[in-house]
Order: sequence, then C-alpha cells, then structure tokens
Amino acid sequence: MQTNPLPRTQRSRTVTAILGPTNTGKTHLAIERMCAHSSGLIGLPLRLLAREVYGKIVERKGPDLVALITGEEKIIPKNPRFWVSTVEAMPKDLTVDFVAIDEVQLAGDLERGHVFTDRLLNLRGRSETLLLGASTIRPLLEKLLPGLNIITRPRMSILTYAGSKKITRLPRRSAIVAFSSDEVYAIAELVRRQRGGAAVVLGSLSPRTRNAQVELFQNGDVDWLIATDAIGMGLNLDVDHIAFAGHRKFDGYQYRQLTPAETGQIAGRAGRHLRDGTFGVTGRVNAFEDDLVHAVESHEFDALKVLQWRNPKLDFSSLSALLRSLDQSPAEEGLTKAPPAEDIGVLELSSRDDEIRAIATKRDRVELLWDVCQVPDYRNIAPANHADLVVNIYTHLVHSGAIPDDWFQKQVDLADRTDGDIDTLANRIAHIRTWTFVANRADWLKDPAHWQGVTRGIEDRLSDALHERLTQRFVDRRTSVLMRRLRENTMLEAEITASGDVLVEGEHIGQLQGFRFAPDASAEGQEEKAVRAAAQKALASEIESRAERLSRSPNEDFILSSDGIIRWQGEAVARLTASDYTLRPGLLLLADEQLTGGARDKVDERVSLWLKTHIETLLQPLFDLEAAEGAEGIARGVAFQLSENLGIVERQQISEEVRQLDQTMRGTLRKLGVRFGAYHIFVPALLKPAPSQLLAQLWALKEGKEDAKGLEELPQLSASGRTSVPVDPEIEQALYKVVGFRVCGPRAVRVDILERLADIIRPLVAWKPMEEGVEPPEGAIEKGGGFTVTVSMTSLLGCAGEDFSNILKSLGYRLETKEVQRPVAKKAEDETTEEQTETSTSVEATETLAETADAGEAASATSADDASESPATEAPSAEAPVEAVPTQETATTDAPAETETELETVTIEIWRPGRADRRRQGGDRNRQRRHGDNQQRHADGERKGGPRNNKRSHAKGGKGRDKGSNPAGRGGNAGRNQPQRDKPIDPNSPFAALLSLKENLQKGDDK
Repeated sequence: MQTNPLPRTQRSRTVTAILGPTNTGKTHLAIERMCAHSSGLIGLPLRLLAREVYGKIVERKGPDLVALITGEEKIIPKNPRFWVSTVEAMPKDLTVDFVAIDEVQLAGDLERGHVFTDRLLNLRGRSETLLLGASTIRPLLEKLLPGLNIITRPRMSILTYAGSKKITRLPRRSAIVAFSSDEVYAIAELVRRQRGGAAVVLGSLSPRTRNAQVELFQNGDVDWLIATDAIGMGLNLDVDHIAFAGHRKFDGYQYRQLTPAETGQIAGRAGRHLRDGTFGVTGRVNAFEDDLVHAVESHEFDALKVLQWRNPKLDFSSLSALLRSLDQSPAEEGLTKAPPAEDIGVLELSSRDDEIRAIATKRDRVELLWDVCQVPDYRNIAPANHADLVVNIYTHLVHSGAIPDDWFQKQVDLADRTDGDIDTLANRIAHIRTWTFVANRADWLKDPAHWQGVTRGIEDRLSDALHERLTQRFVDRRTSVLMRRLRENTMLEAEITASGDVLVEGEHIGQLQGFRFAPDASAEGQEEKAVRAAAQKALASEIESRAERLSRSPNEDFILSSDGIIRWQGEAVARLTASDYTLRPGLLLLADEQLTGGARDKVDERVSLWLKTHIETLLQPLFDLEAAEGAEGIARGVAFQLSENLGIVERQQISEEVRQLDQTMRGTLRKLGVRFGAYHIFVPALLKPAPSQLLAQLWALKEGKEDAKGLEELPQLSASGRTSVPVDPEIEQALYKVVGFRVCGPRAVRVDILERLADIIRPLVAWKPMEEGVEPPEGAIEKGGGFTVTVSMTSLLGCAGEDFSNILKSLGYRLETKEVQRPVAKKAEDETTEEQTETSTSVEATETLAETADAGEAASATSADDASESPATEAPSAEAPVEAVPTQETATTDAPAETETELETVTIEIWRPGRADRRRQGGDRNRQRRHGDNQQRHADGERKGGPRNNKRSHAKGGKGRDKGSNPAGRGGNAGRNQPQRDKPIDPNSPFAALLSLKENLQKGDDK
C-alpha cells in the first residue's frame, strides 16, 4: 500500500476500472475478487453500505479475519486480513493484496470529492485494484491513469419511465425520494394514513436506525420507502419503482436541479438483478423532459469535467505553512481545487485563537491540531461552535496528553436519554456520534476501549428509540402485517378474547359484537380495508359457531334492553322494528354479511321465538283479553277495547257498555284480570314495572317515537314507589297513560292510586249521622255531601297544598270555604305543635282534596251505575270497607261541660262533587245502597251495649219517609232489587264476599 502520491506513470499499475450503471453487479464482483485474495481492503461511500458488505464477508471468512473501520465504529480482531471501510476512513498504512474503491464517480462531488480523488489516485493493492463506478468518470480516469484497464458492464434489467402518479396510487415496493427531512416526514405520514405505513431513510439517521428502517421495507412489513437521495449511494434494496417527489436539492452551497447523472443514479435503484424497474414523478413534480427520460433509460450521461482535488502533501511545520499547503491548486489537467471543506474552516477559526497559536508551534502539535479538525460536525451547528469544541479537545490533548475522563463523561451524559420526539432523539444521536468518533481515536483517551463501549451503547439505545418513534409515527404494524398475510393467502391466526377483542396474527383489529365486527376506531382508509378483509377471513368459522350456540341457548341468556335491542349473553343480536300490530313487533338481526344461509336462519328463528315468549309472558293479560275466552256480547267488546288500549280505558269512554254488563259478564272480565274503578277500567297486573316498561317500548315503536322523552324514566316510577309525579310538558300525555298514569292538572297520578283515593272520598261524601251527637269520621262534614282533605289522602298521592287541590279540581270537585267556631286550646309546652297540627289539617285537606277530586266526581258520577249493579260498589271501596277508615274530629272539639270554653272562628275548606244533580243522584243511591249496612251496624252497636237510634228519616232529603209513612222501611228498594237477587252472583266479586260476611254475622246474632 502506497502512503505517498504515486507518480502519474505508476497509477494504473494493477488497476482495473469496472464501470457501468446501477444494478450491474459491480459491488458483488468486488466482494468475490477480494475473497479470492489472501488479504484485501474495500472502501465504500456509506457507513450503512460498509456494514452490509462487512456482514457478507464475515459470513464467508469468519469474524476473526474481517475488520470494520468507519469514522464512528471500529471492529478490529487480533489478526484481520480483510478490511471493510468507508472511503474517508480507509487506512493508508496497510499493505494488502487487493484494494477496491466503490462509487468513484463521487470524486466529482464538491463536498467529499477530494477524498475519493486521493484514494483512486494513490491507494493500490499489491496484486489487484478495482475502481467501481459510473461510466461518467471514464474519460477522466483514462486521462489521470494512463494505460488503465477498463471493463464496462451492462445493466442486468431494464429501467423504464412510468410517468406521473399520485403518491397514494404508487405501486407496492416503491421508494419515494425527497430532499428534506420535513418533506420526507410529511410524505411518510400521508402514506401511513392511506396505505398502512412506510419506512424512512435519511442521511442524518444513525446507521443502526437506517438499517432497522430498511429492514422494515426489505422484510415486507411495509411496501413503501420514503428517503432522501442517500439511497442512490449503493444501497441494495428490493425496489420496483422510484418516484421523485422533488427534483431540486441543496448541495451545501445552493439549491439546484439534479443533474441527469444524479437522477439516473437514484432512479437506477429500481429493479434488482434480473427484475425490471420503473421510475417516475409524483403528482407535485413536473413530468421529466424527454431528453432526461432517454438519458436515464439508456444510461447515457455527460462525462465529468473535473475531479475535486486537495493537496495530499501537507506541510506541518507551522500553522501558516499548513494553511498554505491546503490552499495549493492542482497542476494536473482534469483536477480542480476543491472548495474549502469543513475541516479547513475549523482550522482557520482555531488558528485565530491566541492560545492555539501559542501551543501549535511544533510539527507534532500542528499535525495533532489537523487531526482534531477532522472530527465531523454531525450536529450541523455553527462553524464557530464546532471550532470551540475542537479547541477544547486539542487543549486537553496538549496539556494532559489525553482527554480527561470526567470531562468526557459530562459530554457523553448530555446525550444519554431516550425520551423525546424524533427530532430530539436525532439531535442526541448526532451529539453522541461526535464522541463515538473521538473514542475511536485510540491515542486520545486513557481507556479508549471503555469509552468506545460506552458511546456505542448510548448510540445504539438512541438509535433503537429513534427507530421505535419512526415506526410508531409512520408505520401501522397491524395493517402491514395483515396486508402481507392477505397477499400470501395463508390462514390467519385469529383469537377472540372473552371481552370480544379480535386479535389476528397477534394484532388487535377490532371487536366482534354479537354477529357484527367493529373495526378498531383508529383504522381508516387502506388500514380499515385491510382490517375488514382480515376479519372476514379469520372470523367466518367463529360466527357460524356463535350462531350454533345461540340457537341452543336458554331463555335466560336473552334480554330486551330499554333501547329496543335484544342481547344474547350481553351482545346485541337483534333490534325491534315497527309493525302493524303493537304486541307483535318486527325483528331485525344485527349481523354482518358473513352470517348467511342456515346459520342466519337458526339465529332468526331462535331470537323470534324468545321475543314472542317474552312479550306473551309479561303481557299475558292483554292476550287473554284479546282471546276473551268465555266472554260474550258486550263483555267481549269491553275486553277488545281494553286490549286495543293496552289495558287501560277511562270509564267515561265506555260508561254505556259498563252499565249494560250484568254480574256474570263482570265476573268473566274479572277472571281476565280486569278491575272496574271509579275512573278507569284497567288491568292492575300491567301496572307493574316490567310490563309497564315493555308496553312503553312497544307503544313508542308502533308510533315511531323511539326517541320520545320519558320513555325510559316513566316506567321506572312505579318501581320506585312514586304514586304521583310532576307533569313534564315535553312528555306526551299518551305515554303517561301507557305506563299507568293519569294526568291530573300539574301532576300525573297512578290509576290504581286514583281508585284508592276514590275509596277514601266516597264514604265521606255519602256520610250522614245516624243519630245526634255522632262524631263524623276524619274528613267528613256534619251534614255530609262533602269532605275535607285528610293526611291519608295527601300521603297516598305524595303531594299536598296547591298540587293536591289542582288534582281534585281536575277530577271535578269544587271548593267551598266555611267559617266555624272551635275552642281555643290551652297554652302548653306543645302549643305551637297543636296549632301547626290544626292548620295542617286544613291545608292538607285542601291538598289531599286536590288529588281526590277526580275520585269524588267519579264516585258521584258512577255510584248510580254501581248502585244498580250491586249493593256494594265495584270500585276499590268494596275491598276496603268504610269501617277501616280512621276517624277524628275536624270541625269542632268537645270541651268539658263544667269548664267554660273560649271559642275562636276559623275557616275550613270543603270539597264537594262538581254537579248538584249528579251529587243528589249519587247521594240517594249511596244511601239506598248503605241502608242495610247501617242497620247492621246499629244492631252491632246494641250488642256491644250502646243503643243507636236511627235518625235517617229526619235527615235532609228524607222528608215524608219516616217509619210511619213507610212501614216496610226499605220495602221500595227491596222490590226494585229483587230481580237482581234472583240472578246468580259471581262468587269472586267483592259483593259476594260482603254478603257472606253479613250472613255469618247474622248467624252469630241468632245463636
């Protein structure tokens, strides 16, 4: 190996130039020739390519015989015989049999050209030297190396221009070339969204990161590579198409158009070995000119005019002498003085420092300063800042003989962090690469091997972290894996977790919800297509299996949720739809197209059967009414109306039909669950929470009001124990009725509660004293015909005051006020409590009356009907006898006779049925109905030791009807009711139970 410049006449000794376009196998030939010798050295343009070639030679020769030398990495076994290096790091003191220099046309590059020129002119192998490159350098090689042996090699495949295409329409195995990191990242982001992901290669990345990104592309994880023109420098990639996203670059001095040769060097990466390739432009770049296309396709480019040269014979006698020697121009034709490089700029800045000029006075110190100036500025910081770093290193070396470990450790620690984004990690890698370069200078540190390991470890960690960030940002591994598997047409390994998550090839692609697949929400564009395709292929068997399990599931596995969705084991499988018949809704299966044929029929049949059973079970009374077995004539008509109205009909709407029902008909309807109330004819079983909620769902579905307000809340009110609720004007009144409530002014009251209220009010309105001095029950007034509100009324409805009054008014009751006198209670410790109690009696009376008003009106309105039907009304009063109602004094308070009582005047509120004629009619009929009961109670009172005189003949409305005028007493009523008694009485009616009780009491008296 020559260390000094060779004479012109000896330059071509042992040298052969292998020239040709890309994909001619030049590098492969050099490796083969080197392995054929006993020793060799090959120089490559990129550290990444040097790593690749090193691996290939190690496979053939073993790691003990192969060394790797780059500016930042040295792997040197004890006795290496084969050396792989970057061109800049090629050792000049080696003597080997074989030397190869790759991409020698880079000798014309303004930045690095002088290094390549020096190597091709001065480095030689003892037996063989190969210069590998493009044909553009041939004229200059023939001029500079007289007698050179030149071999040209044709391209192994055809390179064709494919025109312009949008980035999103580029074919797979494409590389998109841009000329700035920002543009590379933007394109990579677009490709990730549209096509699943891309690998990224930039010259600023560390070799380890670039290797990892290239591996993503090479192994098929992604089908697109976004890169700078760095891929044109010998990287061997499986690229089928090269797309130029730009055609201008910054060469370190200016922005300029790519030369045809540079375009051909990049485009030539398309196609490999015998596989043809194509090149073109993206939609944002003007189409190539015909001349350029022809030059690239035919590999015919203008030859290089000159090679960059820098004086290799440097004068280290002084700083000024060194600078003069570096400024020397070449004397040989075909060479040109290279522009000042980075190392010269650092030397010039350092030489201006007084301390450096004072130190660098000897040859060895000047030579050391020049060596330190070779430290690359990987960080691309300002030249002055980089010069300061060089000066620090140089002063440490001069004063201490080595860089202090503590100072070096501080510099290294600045980069030893793996947090941060892509740019942050890239900057740290650039920082640590500087110290990796320094650590590989064995004479600059006391323990270089230790620091080489430290810096290499930090760079590797940072590189791995950067690769991970790039992959996370620009590669969707899930999509890339799925698309690759789908292309391979292999069976996909699918797994479905207990929660329904679907994993294909270990990647989460979405959820299987019942028989529908929901892709991952983050999937979009091409990614979503890949996910769906993978799901269809992997889930076919699982969906059929689920269909089989559902068809055999018990009823307990199904549920109808409040939103009308039928769920099987928690998964939505069907949805209710509207139909012509409220109680028979339609059914829509919630399933993808993969549920077909027999499997779909099984699911449809099983779900339909469950829905039919579910509705018939909860709403059985409605279906019984619809069938109306045993009912005839008018009773069948009433049953039909109840079924049509979902179990509740206002009594006044069918009052004529009800009056025409005899006891047999009523008994038949009662057996079907019907209750005859003062205000409503209804089915109490349907007021329970479950039937009520189902009825609301079916009503909303039939009416097309699935989003109606209150649909979920109202059915839950009865379950919570609420007997009345404030009316929401936004909720339809029809919905209140469906769930069993009647709107009464500002509040809605449960229909069964209204009937209980009617049971309380009815005996109070009909009450008349049987003898003087008899105290009226709580809520009754002395002369009857009205009532005052009691606590039991307000408690029953859960409201008082104005709300209760409005309820009574809505039910038809009218309010009267009356002044009465009552004794003033003694002042005592609980005086306040007594006053509050008395006041609340009046207030709550008003409030309770408001809720009972409808009951009162209905009582008076329907009592005539019921009186003709049975002695006891069929409203709930028959089930709750009047005797059970508690009594207390409301208008006056007795005082001891021997004590003078101070009286006070108070105003009380009295509620009466709305119309006088109906009140009188209802009162007469109630008196007739209860006349026999009063006599029985009178007899009971005599047995208990207290005679009770019947004053009924002196009551208002009984004029001329005393015992003398009517010896028979109640003969008139008996005559009218006699035909009714001839008819059989329904044993299930309340009237039958009451008659039975009376008979038992009479038998007891007889005994």
